Amino acid sequence: MKHLGFALLALAAAGSPAAARDWIHWRGPEQNGVSRETNLPGSFDPKLGAKGNVVWRQPFGGRSAPLVMAGKLYIIQGVGEGLHEGEQVVCFDEKTGAKQWAFRVNVFHTDIVSSRLGWTTLTADPATKTVYAHTTAGLVLALDPDGKLLWQRSLTEEFGRISGYGGRIVTPVFDSGLCVVGMVNSAWGDMAKGSNRFVALDGKSGEVAWWGDTPGAIKGTYYSSPVVAVIGGQRLLISGGADGALHAFKIRTGERVWSYRFGAGVINGSPVVDGNLVYCNHGEENPEGGAIGRVICVDASQLDAKTKAPKLVWEFKRSNRFGLASGALAGGKLYLPDDSGELFCFNAKTGKVDWKYRYASEVRGAPLVADDKLYLFDVKGRLLIVPNKNGEEPNPDDVFEYKFRDPKGLLNETNGTAIAVNNRIYFTTRTDLFCLGVPDAKDACGKYKEFAAETPADPAGKAVGLRLFPADVTLNAGGKVVFSATPVDANGRAVKAAGTVELSLPLPAKTPTGAQPPALKGKADGLTVTVEPVSSQQGYVEAKLGDLVGKARVRVAATTMYKQDFDKVPEGAVPGGWVNTQAKFAVKKLPDGTIVLSKVNTDSRPPFARANAYITGPNAANYTITSDVYATEVRGRMPDIGVVNSRYTLILDGKPDDEKKSRQLRLVSWEARPRVNLATNFDWQPGTWYTMKMSAEPQPGGKVTVRGKVWKRGETEPTAWQFEFADPAGNATGAAALYGYVSDPQITAERPGADIFYDNVTVTPNGK
Repeated sequence: MKHLGFALLALAAAGSPAAARDWIHWRGPEQNGVSRETNLPGSFDPKLGAKGNVVWRQPFGGRSAPLVMAGKLYIIQGVGEGLHEGEQVVCFDEKTGAKQWAFRVNVFHTDIVSSRLGWTTLTADPATKTVYAHTTAGLVLALDPDGKLLWQRSLTEEFGRISGYGGRIVTPVFDSGLCVVGMVNSAWGDMAKGSNRFVALDGKSGEVAWWGDTPGAIKGTYYSSPVVAVIGGQRLLISGGADGALHAFKIRTGERVWSYRFGAGVINGSPVVDGNLVYCNHGEENPEGGAIGRVICVDASQLDAKTKAPKLVWEFKRSNRFGLASGALAGGKLYLPDDSGELFCFNAKTGKVDWKYRYASEVRGAPLVADDKLYLFDVKGRLLIVPNKNGEEPNPDDVFEYKFRDPKGLLNETNGTAIAVNNRIYFTTRTDLFCLGVPDAKDACGKYKEFAAETPADPAGKAVGLRLFPADVTLNAGGKVVFSATPVDANGRAVKAAGTVELSLPLPAKTPTGAQPPALKGKADGLTVTVEPVSSQQGYVEAKLGDLVGKARVRVAATTMYKQDFDKVPEGAVPGGWVNTQAKFAVKKLPDGTIVLSKVNTDSRPPFARANAYITGPNAANYTITSDVYATEVRGRMPDIGVVNSRYTLILDGKPDDEKKSRQLRLVSWEARPRVNLATNFDWQPGTWYTMKMSAEPQPGGKVTVRGKVWKRGETEPTAWQFEFADPAGNATGAAALYGYVSDPQITAERPGADIFYDNVTVTPNGK
């Protein structure tokens, strides 16, 4: 298996922000919520069409900000109902609103409900015109301007991305040839521990260029959107995190430069940057207690010699929750709404509150500052246009307000943020996409600020690091990967260094229990690594050039010809090459001497209590998975057990049905929504081994036939399937996995919940 080289040389000059007449970051070309457009409407009326400053309108709603690039407008949204419910990226002609294409995907492996689909914003590469999306299911999509899929990665199945009910997933950002996505995840090896990490995917190939990790314990899922800025001559990615801190990473390498912890919960607010000053906000408790919520300004050019934390310039703590919206920075003012709909205008240099303006009761969208106006949404279906020349306090008599209603006359939520580009205002409500503009207005736009200059690159300068690309790769048994190894300077730009790069396959670090995992089984020859024909293993590749050292991760995933009885897996460990498994599952020896895989039953936190252990890669297709399963009953509770095939889950439900008083066998594809949600009585019992079998078979026209059955182990396999379902919007591919959910919220290490055991897992091609 050969991989494309990472063009680090091309990253030496990352360039300035996108063209002023494009809008490829949800906060605009300066990434601060400011548009330099002029002659924008101060009012509108959809009933009057163009005479009411409504240029066009399309029945495509959303929760996030549109993206505009090269005459096209893009949104991401939830779409469809019932079996056809999913998510899609839609492209329109910017001038006319004519729909050009839509790219649809299913939703799976998430608790996020349909009302919160499409909450991330798109990003793009202005050079290639590629559009990138991070979907609710965890797919990162790269689409060309005509809607062709260039590549995709499944963050959930490949890297154990975790999502929560609240819809908190992170908008990607494109810079320096990379599409960077933040997430909470738990993968394998040195990334088995749950953490808030950032992955940089090469914009052209989708291969992993680097991982960046945050140091603190995760507090939950989050949705702070990263920004890119140059501070102190370094090009940085800056983002709030799931560990209560603000973080900065070198954009080309993922090396963390600094962190500033200011929350006891997650940071959802997106930072804004002005020169060396970085602003951010949260609506959680504070580490030191006291008032809830916080706004900070730090000077990122002044780092503490010991802690590497930036210097605090000012902070605001007055029991205001600034947890759901982000701020806008213009003319020395920071405009930031709290969660209850009160807009604060801070003096950006001092933190003094110049004025406050109550305009809503619930806010998620961020302010847009444009043409001496503030464009503000509240959740309850209102857009306000507030005169704002020189940042003066609003006069309520001068504020324009419009209330949106859906086609049935009901409240039409407005959760997104408006954008202003090419003399137009674009935004979505829950049901519609709007383009506003003044008829015959003069087309004019002020000049956007460019990034500060980076420290000049010197190709003959000193190399301080060695980057292996790809930095994280999945192979099949017997496969090979060709790496590129590039010496880089302090800003991650390619430099020359004498000598020959040598690759090796080192021993991994010992586990917390002291066990020594094996090295990757394979051979390094030059810059090529070939793994042995051994399925389901993992390890590391180390590169050396003089005193420079680089590292890459290699997973050898199981194929659809796989068997695992756990007999050769050390007790307390998990099979090599499985994702999202360590700390959630562990091999165990039963009193009768049987070796099984057990589900961890001592932690009630959702990522530990319920989990999928991913066995194959996400491109597995047309296969059958079987597993023997067993459960106990503790304090009147039984767990849920299942197998996963192509993003469908066959589940033995531990809770009896309220009406039928019997336990059930269920088939689902999206646990939070009944897109596929079939159930039949199957009163399975504790203390009994069962065999679960599930197949997914792609059919012509995008259909997939899903079959499932369960029987007592040792008995004759029944001929009939308990489920045989033809999904018209099928999942043609997806990782094979095991599912377990120990649902008792009171479990602890001293008070464990019910046991789940798995044995004799097989994955085989259909028909064999």
